[in-house]
Amino acid sequence: MNKIKKVSLLDIEKKYKDRKSITMMTAYDYPGAIQVDESGVDIILVGDSLAMTVLGHPTTVSVTMEEMLHHCKAVSRGAQRAFLVGDMPFLSYQADPAEAVRNAGRFLKEANMDAVKLEGGRNVLSSIQAILNVGIPVMGHLGLTPQTATKLGGYRVQGKIVANAVRLLEDALALQEAGCFAIVLEAITAPVAKVITERLDIPTIGIGSGVDCGGQVLVYHDILGLYDQFVPKFVKQYANLQDTIIDAIREYREDVEQRTFPTDSHAFDMDDDEYERFLKAI
Repeated sequence: MNKIKKVSLLDIEKKYKDRKSITMMTAYDYPGAIQVDESGVDIILVGDSLAMTVLGHPTTVSVTMEEMLHHCKAVSRGAQRAFLVGDMPFLSYQADPAEAVRNAGRFLKEANMDAVKLEGGRNVLSSIQAILNVGIPVMGHLGLTPQTATKLGGYRVQGKIVANAVRLLEDALALQEAGCFAIVLEAITAPVAKVITERLDIPTIGIGSGVDCGGQVLVYHDILGLYDQFVPKFVKQYANLQDTIIDAIREYREDVEQRTFPTDSHAFDMDDDEYERFLKAI
């Protein structure tokens, strides 16, 4: 049996240097990880978006370290090939660099992630540097940062005015200087995301930031039509499985109610002689 070759940081770096787009998608559980992994996607992100898509919270802020680790463990059991990134949840890295290191380490030690992602620029640089100093790869995240969306005035597009655009570029350069291997750019105007990408030597991974980023990421539930609470403008739905699943479950319910399921083909039989002896025994 041929051993599956796992995607490494060197593979990601080479793909970017060869001017090939890097592909990333979220996954939150074992079956989803298998599906995304077998599709050939380079990077699987166990995103804190699971707070909304899987756990039913209104924002990402509510998800805990323990919940993130629980889902990361499931994903790492399903994905054999993709590079795995665990999303550090709100308040797991902002308060203290030492705590950030301990929490980042848990993603690798307990959940078998290959790297961590955290939101913010120069404001969280001390935590990023501390994590990198112990040998844990870090992916940055700039632009619309959902954990601090309230401070941004809500889920708003970033980079629409000069001051904000300059700050984003300066933050990106600072993250690169610190040693991040890639940076997610979320909901940044396409022209600004293009400039940031051109100024950096590391890949940018865009989500709602235009085609000129070094790669793209979308949420598993969004592209499959499994989360209908809100569909961002930047999402392309490749399927609408929500309706398909509901129809299938409704058909099952109707079959059960009408006693058309299960049929004999779904049941296990008993030898006639054994059945006769059973009837006599009772």
